[in-house]
Parts: sequence; C-alpha cells; structure tokens
Amino acid sequence: MVFEKKPVASSSSQNLKSPLPREDTPLIGKGKPLSSKSKTFANVFIAIVGAGVLGLPYAFKRTGWVMGLLMLFSVAGLTTYCMMLLVHTRRKLESFDNGFAKVNSFGDLGFAVCGHFGRFVVDVLIILSQAGFCVGYLIFIGNTLANLFNGEVSMVSGLSLGISGLSVKSWYIWGCFPFQLAVNSIPTLTHLAPLSIFADIVDLGAMGAVFVEDVSLIMKQSNEIIAFGGLSVFFYGIGVAVYAFEGVGMVFPIESEMKESRHFGKILALSMGLISLMYGAFGALGYFAFGPDTKDIITANLGAGWISAMVQLGLCVNLFISFPLMMNPVYEIVERRFGGGRYCLWLRWLLVLIISLVALFVPNFADFLSLIGSSVCCGLGFVLPALFHLLVFKEELGWKGWTVDVGIVTLGLVLGVSGTWSALVEMFSVKV
Repeated sequence: MVFEKKPVASSSSQNLKSPLPREDTPLIGKGKPLSSKSKTFANVFIAIVGAGVLGLPYAFKRTGWVMGLLMLFSVAGLTTYCMMLLVHTRRKLESFDNGFAKVNSFGDLGFAVCGHFGRFVVDVLIILSQAGFCVGYLIFIGNTLANLFNGEVSMVSGLSLGISGLSVKSWYIWGCFPFQLAVNSIPTLTHLAPLSIFADIVDLGAMGAVFVEDVSLIMKQSNEIIAFGGLSVFFYGIGVAVYAFEGVGMVFPIESEMKESRHFGKILALSMGLISLMYGAFGALGYFAFGPDTKDIITANLGAGWISAMVQLGLCVNLFISFPLMMNPVYEIVERRFGGGRYCLWLRWLLVLIISLVALFVPNFADFLSLIGSSVCCGLGFVLPALFHLLVFKEELGWKGWTVDVGIVTLGLVLGVSGTWSALVEMFSVKV
C-alpha cells in the first residue's frame, strides 16, 4: 500500500484557485453547510436512480419476474455492502497519523492503496463506465425519437449501419451530435447544475406516468408472464441490475457532506432499500402490463397520444442534458493525463465523436445496459471495494473477513467475465 502524502495540487481543499472538476465534484453546493439526514437520503437517490430503470421491465421479461426481483434485491444488498466497504477503508486510511492527505475520490483511494497503478485502474473503469452510460443515452434518444416519428422501423435496425444506408436511429444520433459538442464544451459543472435538477424531475415524472399506465393496463387485461427464465439469462439479468444501481463513485462526496457521518450507513441502507423496492415495482408492473410485448425501452410501449409523446420527449431531453454531466469525470481524468490538467476542447470533442460512433452500432438499449453492468460496473462496484478493503484491513481481518472479501472479489470477477460474454452474445445475435 502507498501511504505517502500526495502533492498539494491533487487536493482540492488546499488549492487557492478553484480546481478543475473531478469525479467527486458535487453538482450543486459550495462545501458547507453539511447535509442533513434527509438531504443525504435525497443525494443518494439522485446519484443512483437513472435511465437504467427504463430497461428493467424488459429484463424481467427475459429473466422472469420472480427471478428478476431476486437478482435486483441481491444486487442492491451487495452494492450497499460494498459502498460501506469503501467508506470504512477511507476512514481507516485517514486515521493514520502520517500526514496522509484526505481521500476525496475513488481514484484517491486507488492511489492510497495501490499507488499509481491503483489510480490508473480506477480511472480506466470510470472512463469506461461513464462513457458507457452516455452511449446508452444516445441509443435511447435515437431509438425513442425514431419510434415516435418513424414508427417501428428503428427498433429492428440491427447492425445495418453501413456507409450506403444509415438507419433512422443513426440520423437522430447524428442530429444530436453538433448540439452535444456545444454543451460538452462547457468547462465547469456550475452552469449545468440547474439542468441536473430538471433532469431528475423529468426522470421521476416519466416513471410516475409509466406506473399509472401500467396499473391501468393490468386492471383491464392480463398477459402471459413467466416467473423464472432459466439459468441461461442469469448473467444477463445481473448485468442490468448492476447497471441500474451503479453510483459507487458518488459515495465519498455524499458521505463527506453529511453532518452526522456516523449515521451514513443507516441512511444509505434505507435509501438503497427504498430504491430497490421502487425498481422492483417498476420492473414487475411494466412486465405485467405488456407481457411478451415488453420492449427494451419501456416508454416505447406507451403507445400513441400526447401524454406518451411528452413523456418520451422529456426523457430524451433529460438524457441529452445528462450527457455532459456524466462525461465530466471522464474529461477530468483525460485532461489530467493528456492535457496537463487544463481544459482541452479538442479532447472533449474527440470523446463525444467516439461515443456517438459506438452508439450507432449498438442495436438494443437493454442489452447494452447488461454489457456495461457486467464488464465495468462489476469491477467498480464489487471487485475494487472488496479488494481495497482486504489490502487495508488484512492484518485485522479474521478468517471470516478474509472469506467475505475474497468471495466478493471472486464473485465480481465471475459475474463480470460471464456477464460480459453473455451480453455480447445477446447484442450480436440475430433476433428472430
């Protein structure tokens, strides 16, 4: 482990000038005052709930509703436990009386435990996860707009995106491209904070509209549903669930801003418990309402009508706004490593171009959620927290503690490798 003091420039609390945004930079707020329990609860909710919830009904269709609920609750419990492992690890490091600088972010923790290699691994996974989220956003926007204005043509576009014939989805993605270049040119998060609040309000409003539609359809008709989809879709479902609960990178700033941090564990557990219940209800009701016809993006099932159109357009605006917010940690890392820590416009534009190109070749929103959840989020959410905890507490852990940490690392690796393979097979297989 590395317990040396980092340079002053790496600690935002010691800079006289405002530092460039980091992966732990709050979207809103200027440090003090600290957050109450209710505000901490809201911060956890905002950090976790996102577009991944829209793919849960389709995941339940694949896995079966009982199997889907079991996986969802299991992932929620394991994610909460691993978040607390990170908090305990940071507190242990900061308790050492050797002048060690405050651990502000996941990357700082990686450096403290494993040196520059640890920070590099964390940085790479954060880049892949955040960029992966943004690829999913563009897929959602392209498919949703094509479904709204061009019917079903885009939903079966597959991989036919050659130079000679672009799909309808790809035209909408390219249409967003110049506007994404503009909003991603904004250098700081301060100007994006009001847009973040709007995005969260739209998210909740869309979920509420889908809930109402689901309940009304369930009361009118019943669909053929399955409880268990079999072991063949186990890793697929796990990947989607892990994606839906991804937010481990925000645990440090949220815990640091809490007034009574000793109660953080209880607040986190309560928040994750309520979010998992909401997720479970959303996924199950969506599947019950549409049965075998459940689509990879549940809003595509809402049908015609101005309410449905407004919900889907609102979500597209939400994800369009969320794109630069999610990419900000990526910009911080890339500019730190390749731009000397300075704002670099051409690097940002290059990353937006790469993400847009990747989104063109991914046909299915939910399948891509599973891929990102399995390949990257398992590493960030399970493997690294347990590994860092094991390395820091190895002298104090008994055989039970070693067994738990090693078990979580092993489970995360197995789920990551197997889930990645399963998701890739699903993405590139021919859907009949």
